Amino acid sequence: MSPVLTTQKTRSHRAALCLATLLVLTGACSTAEQSKPTQSPESSQSPSSELQAPAPTQVPILERDGDAYRVPDPLPAGAPGTLLAATPSRISETFEGATRIELLYLSDNRTNQPVAVSGTLLTPPGAAPKDGWPIVSWGHGTTGVADVCAPSTTDNLFYNEYAQQVRSLLSAGYAVAASDYIGLATPGPHTYSVGVDLGNAMADIVPAARAANSTLSTAWFAIGHSEGGQAALFATRSASRHPELQLAATVAIAPTSSLGSALPAIISGGLPADVVYGLYLLVGLSTVDPSITLERFSGPATEPHLDLITQSGCLLEAFEEFATTNVDQVFKISPSEMAEISELLATVGNPDQEPTVGPLLLVQGEDDQDIPAGITELLAEHLDALGVDVTLQVYPELGHDTVLGPATCETLDWLAQHGGPKPEDCEAEPTDMS
Repeated sequence: MSPVLTTQKTRSHRAALCLATLLVLTGACSTAEQSKPTQSPESSQSPSSELQAPAPTQVPILERDGDAYRVPDPLPAGAPGTLLAATPSRISETFEGATRIELLYLSDNRTNQPVAVSGTLLTPPGAAPKDGWPIVSWGHGTTGVADVCAPSTTDNLFYNEYAQQVRSLLSAGYAVAASDYIGLATPGPHTYSVGVDLGNAMADIVPAARAANSTLSTAWFAIGHSEGGQAALFATRSASRHPELQLAATVAIAPTSSLGSALPAIISGGLPADVVYGLYLLVGLSTVDPSITLERFSGPATEPHLDLITQSGCLLEAFEEFATTNVDQVFKISPSEMAEISELLATVGNPDQEPTVGPLLLVQGEDDQDIPAGITELLAEHLDALGVDVTLQVYPELGHDTVLGPATCETLDWLAQHGGPKPEDCEAEPTDMS
């Protein structure tokens, strides 16, 4: 049986070609497309008159410490998904009257070490339905690996196109829980593209959100874009950690996959700014193998910018810095080292090494230059062969980010077919790239 494929025109099978010619396999966007984060979080701007009910009385108030959140040291004992702290709730103008809080919760990494993870919970205005608001665990794409790149610290969850997506979900009747992932605004490096870590963070925010807001349902959906699409696929397997909850369906939009080919493809692609994704991959792998460090594998063009990559800058700043860099000067990796790194990337990052759980919709722009359509076609074929109920929806003439807006209504319809609220008067709009 082949995965269900829907598209508006006939396309030839390009998976093998794309594996050889893709430019970038991981990331959130191209330099030409991406909107900028709204830097000032509403939590620091909201006047006191906007404050609503206080944060849950059973947990401390979540506070910032510079670019990061204050995290208990040592961490308290608890199961993954335990709520550790939360901000007071407030009404969000960016999200059209939704109630917003930031959360700190327990999760763990691929070696079962407990970690604290931060995130955002947005709840629609008005009374909750009888069974509570169904929850979408939203997974963001690449923002960077520094604490300042955590979406929860910005008004718009870092990119305007993500705010647009979340507004659509809220309008349709979903509460949205958006994890920052391990290492963004919390201690330690961001475990970029380490699938189990990403999936755990996405699954574990759901019980934490329910502990913070009693109006949420036990039904939830996983939706993510790019790195977040990879996270959503892994979250389907992490969902079993919470048997009291029901994962109804998953949507992965241009998800990261085929990571064994990622770094060579980035280096050979010839687009200088795209090397930033490769640097982020090395940061993520450093959390798996301490011998893999950015310092060890950085070439002369990268060494002056290590602080920008890991501490002070995010994706767009790094793009600008490397826009005219000679790609050959960015990395210092021998062929044997490249083979070892690529094998490890595939091992910890490929989402199709075992079946995902539950119905799955893969959304893909045909003209995506970051995650080429053939890569997602190959992912769909692999998952179908593993017995996954997978549908692949390809949108002609749309790219990595521009697919988000036009795909919204059909995605909401698909979610409704799998237990979500039925959307009313949904009109697809171009992606907000402002």
